[in-house]
Amino acid sequence: MTRSDPLTRYRDKRSATRTPEPFGEAVATGAGLFVVQKHAATRTHYDLRLELGGVLKSWAVPKGISPDPIDKKLAVHVEDHPIEYAEFEGIIPKGEYGAGEMIVWDFGRWVPLEDPEEGLETGKLLFELRGYKLRGVWTLVKLKKSDTGKDWLLIRERRGGHPILEDGSLPEQSVLSGLTVEQLGQTRVGWDPAEETRAALAKSGATKRRLDPRKTKLMLAKVRDDAFSDPDWVFELKLDGYRMLAACLAGEPLLLTRNGHDATASFPEIARALRRLPFEHLVLDGEVVVHDASGLPSFQRLQGRARLSRPLDVARAAVERPASLYAFDLLGFEGYDLRRLPLVDRKAFLHPLIPPAGPLRTSEHFAGEGEQLFQRVQHLGLEGIMAKRADSPYVGGRSASWLKIHAALESCFAIVGFTRPKRSRTGFGALHLGVFEDEDGGAQAAPETRQGSGAIGGAAARLIYAGRVGTGFDEERLGELRRTLDDSARNDPPFEGPGPKGKEHVWVEPELVARVRYKEWTDEGLLRQPVFLGLEEMPVEECGRPVRERRTLHEPVEVAVGAPPVDEIPLSNLDKPFWPEDGYTKGDLIEYYRAISPWLLPFLEDRPLVLTRYPDGIDGKSFFQKNAPGFQPEWIRTERIWSEGSERDIDYFVARDVASLVYLANLGTIPLHIWASRLSALDRPDWCVLDLDPKVAPFTDVIRIALAIRELCRDIELPTFVKTSGSSGLHVLIPLGGQLEYEQSRSLGQLLANLVVNAKARSTSISFRTGVGDWSWPRTACALCQGHPSPPRFGGVR
Repeated sequence: MTRSDPLTRYRDKRSATRTPEPFGEAVATGAGLFVVQKHAATRTHYDLRLELGGVLKSWAVPKGISPDPIDKKLAVHVEDHPIEYAEFEGIIPKGEYGAGEMIVWDFGRWVPLEDPEEGLETGKLLFELRGYKLRGVWTLVKLKKSDTGKDWLLIRERRGGHPILEDGSLPEQSVLSGLTVEQLGQTRVGWDPAEETRAALAKSGATKRRLDPRKTKLMLAKVRDDAFSDPDWVFELKLDGYRMLAACLAGEPLLLTRNGHDATASFPEIARALRRLPFEHLVLDGEVVVHDASGLPSFQRLQGRARLSRPLDVARAAVERPASLYAFDLLGFEGYDLRRLPLVDRKAFLHPLIPPAGPLRTSEHFAGEGEQLFQRVQHLGLEGIMAKRADSPYVGGRSASWLKIHAALESCFAIVGFTRPKRSRTGFGALHLGVFEDEDGGAQAAPETRQGSGAIGGAAARLIYAGRVGTGFDEERLGELRRTLDDSARNDPPFEGPGPKGKEHVWVEPELVARVRYKEWTDEGLLRQPVFLGLEEMPVEECGRPVRERRTLHEPVEVAVGAPPVDEIPLSNLDKPFWPEDGYTKGDLIEYYRAISPWLLPFLEDRPLVLTRYPDGIDGKSFFQKNAPGFQPEWIRTERIWSEGSERDIDYFVARDVASLVYLANLGTIPLHIWASRLSALDRPDWCVLDLDPKVAPFTDVIRIALAIRELCRDIELPTFVKTSGSSGLHVLIPLGGQLEYEQSRSLGQLLANLVVNAKARSTSISFRTGVGDWSWPRTACALCQGHPSPPRFGGVR
């Protein structure tokens, strides 16, 4: 029997030749996007749509969506919509189903707090919304007494979220185009959203010329060490992101990096908003930022976004970790070049063009009060502030009219080499760093304050050693950087003057730039307490030494989403029999995991988990679950790891507290399978496990083989430990302490198994399989099998 198409009702109601609505060709992101569309049909209403099962589950909300928990709203369950409908904004023609104007009123990610498939069946969906307008926890409850059977209530819960506007209201404009449904309707009769701004520009002195962003040189700032106040200057936040020129050119979006590279495909959420702006020509200067859980810019999250290349990965990340473009300058609009206008005039033209909420935002500025803003920035742990002359025109290159003032010591350095890794470290131990300094002794001048310096081998600057940085890397970045650096290795240091010596140091051509945060410069001219933040896309020649100073670094505050008290975790079916013969329930299982958590959690720390779930108890059907379902709460930790076998990323659970154990047990998880390695060193297991599986052999044979393994390991001074496995097997564990890689661990297990087979040839035999670690618990693997009529099976080397 073929599965029915969930979009049949949707397509039956629409004509593909008459309506601009999509008809279901996009692939689901699987990230859980949601959209709220305001729809001026026969009656103006809102449509709430949640991605689930490859479609958008949809509810029409006739009287609007309220952030007030007291204000419950009727929501009518309607037909499923295709995934790409989340981007639809336009006019459905008269005579068609749903004729009228529709805007994307809000957009973001929804996170189910309980099983959503079960919620649809039982009539209660509990979820969190993370949108540009709607935030916090919401519930959809199906009304039992309903003539149609489609009536639900949409209720805002009293937790999470905050209002967008100061008065608690929500802006009515689209988060993409910035238009209201009324304004979209006015375009039917010739209203032009750009007309008013175009007319004002004609009188402003702006140059009548269409600006080409590909030929536009960015205006850059010089460095200043101390904050100041001046009525002739305006001050902005210095955001921790990527500088970008953003443009909308005849409906086509464009994002250009500082070096002119096209980054449009990397940030589809920003491109979508640029495409929907109701203008033919627009050029913005701004900063692309990804926020952390506390709402602060996270350069690490941004770099993680930029490294993605597979379209599906990019689409998922755009929902899970959305980027925003903070526009701080308007350079071109509708055939006008604004660069000759004073900065404050350009900002005045910019502000009404950007929606009040959405992926595009304006960077606020503050007139005159730089010192007060700087103090606030230090308190928040932000990167710093920008100071700009209020009357400054936009000039390509560095200008004293724009100044950047760092709240923390942070700069860019040329990567000149690395140290070889030791112990369990992969990739490299630390990066060697260098900076350029003036030949005339002006070593403290940053590149922004020098003229004509910077070229490698140039007469005005030389590359000198600045120290090493060994923290701030994850496993992926260690391996990725090492492979890149190996391609540019050289025999001698690329810098002049003193530096470290020895075979453990590898030197490379200075081609990559590292962004590093540090506490201060030592008297020897080296960095103190450096932390690697990421690679910076900029010419290596611009890596000059900043002014040496002793200012204390204010570390940004990272706000983690903490687990709730265990008593507040919603649990279900606690009385359900899980071991019917023994009288134990699901509630007993949960209480067991809660009771043993002090002993269990140290073994689970930083290890990916694989679950075996028994929804109907130990005698019912079970299934393995590697991938987190997506509806887990935010405080549950997951780690995304690439699976070679599945050729996809898998989001593994990681249990770090009692609440996590309770949550997983509530899913019906009985055994927990853990990796033999931790996230800090995934390729190096902490143990090798010989899995003795008797099949039909007597348990006495299993014991005999286990004792033979222990005797063999004693002879070669390997410690061993034993534990029961399943109903009739044993695991013999050999601690490795992370000294071997997985393949080496597997070879060790294979060698030991072969020796045992040779010594006990009449009763054992062996076969092998491969894997990555579990010991009901992860795996490497071999298996003893079929040697005599009832041999024990060597179930695995893990």
